[in-house]
Amino acid sequence: MIQGEITKERMAGWKFVSSEEPGLHEVIAPGKADCQEVWIYRLNLPAGQRFCLRTDEKEMTGACVRGSARVSWDETGHVCEKLDSFYAVRYMEITFEAREDSVFYIGGAVDEGYGTPYFRRFDSQLPIGEIHQIHGQGVGRREVFMTVNPEVMSSRLLAGLTWGGNGTWTSWPPHQHEKDLEEVYCYFDMDAPHFGLHLSYLKPGEIHETVVHTVNSGTMVLAPCGYHPTVGSPGTKNAYFWVLAAHSHESRRYDLAVADPKRDGMN
Repeated sequence: MIQGEITKERMAGWKFVSSEEPGLHEVIAPGKADCQEVWIYRLNLPAGQRFCLRTDEKEMTGACVRGSARVSWDETGHVCEKLDSFYAVRYMEITFEAREDSVFYIGGAVDEGYGTPYFRRFDSQLPIGEIHQIHGQGVGRREVFMTVNPEVMSSRLLAGLTWGGNGTWTSWPPHQHEKDLEEVYCYFDMDAPHFGLHLSYLKPGEIHETVVHTVNSGTMVLAPCGYHPTVGSPGTKNAYFWVLAAHSHESRRYDLAVADPKRDGMN
């Protein structure tokens, strides 16, 4: 868990606007952002271009949020369409060959040697279960598609894609998991004039010390501690790739979130 006093000014620095320039961009990283465990990258690849990603000492998971590309490692290759994803381990080389202008959001964490690489095809018709899930209810109901679910092995990572309803809340009731995991929300499919609001606050029930981040496509918001509910503006469905990085392999669990006790049950 990050140390020191958490002020509103510090929380305001948890919002990042990722680059749209071609190439790989490191957006969030320990020592660069207010985190200890999580790395976030954005890869922008124009049609016809090729890029080789080296994972070095990290495990990584990535999702295609725009376009399509051929994604290959070792002698394995896949046509990665929008919303398809992959998981990679340390010391791998992954080659991306863009079939059209493409954007990948990629999360990383320390690799301790637990995972096995895989490619995951997005399937909106997949039955509700380990990968395709519905969370929340009422105005907090959202759809989730796991890219790294708890049932597969990894060292520190859990990740997935989430969609809210028109103008509704996601991650409601508000929750935090600061003792065990850091999280980043990476927003997509929310081009202007669409936008959402991502809230950061520390104490249960707090409103006056809340920091409100406006978000749309390309915005990434770090949650190293505290509560972090989000809501879409009318006519907007919040959509984001979320990455959880655990402080240890033992705390790589999806059931450690603690709801705001003053808002749990409000819907």
